[in-house]
Amino acid sequence: MITIKGVKKNYGNTSVLKGIDATISKGDFITLVGASGAGKSTLLHLIAGLDTSTDGSIKFNGISLEDMTKSDLNTFRNSHVGLVFQFHNLLPELTALENTTLPKWIGGSMDDQAKARALELLELLGIADRADHLPSELSGGEQQRVALARALMNEPEILLADEPTGNLDSANAQAVHELLINLNEKFGQTIVVVTHNEALASLGNRHWKMTDGSLLQS
Repeated sequence: MITIKGVKKNYGNTSVLKGIDATISKGDFITLVGASGAGKSTLLHLIAGLDTSTDGSIKFNGISLEDMTKSDLNTFRNSHVGLVFQFHNLLPELTALENTTLPKWIGGSMDDQAKARALELLELLGIADRADHLPSELSGGEQQRVALARALMNEPEILLADEPTGNLDSANAQAVHELLINLNEKFGQTIVVVTHNEALASLGNRHWKMTDGSLLQS
């Protein structure tokens, strides 16, 4: 699905990624660990097309992200990539249901079918009864579930999560772990997770470790 070849990323004179080679196949559940500043989030952002590499290439189903325009990348992310971050980034004036349907709004395909899809996702994640609540009325764990539902709204080919349990207590973190396992094992969702959480890091079928801008794989 994704081929990463010779990817480097520099910020000024600082080399963050030092020539990364890797592949991501359909159905992979990859956990990415490493010390703060090792380049984990940078690599995730490059895979998502949120940033551009200094050198090398990232190809998604044979198409180079480096060749895409900014508009192409926006369409690519909305159609093919689900993103979850440590901070939920929900719009405070929208309900859980409305936040979940945002990718459809952005794509210009908001309709009753989209609302039904959103409700199915909230049901799958165990918070359908909170669909009409604003983020301020939800717990941290519930907000992260809404963020996860939003990321899955357009049935992405890959789910990229950057410290998805970093702001959660142990009980809510465990619940998110179980949801990710369920998505991967029952629905075949391809997942890459950046994490410092040891329990989450042990879950994947593939394990990556970033050390000083270099990638170790197992």
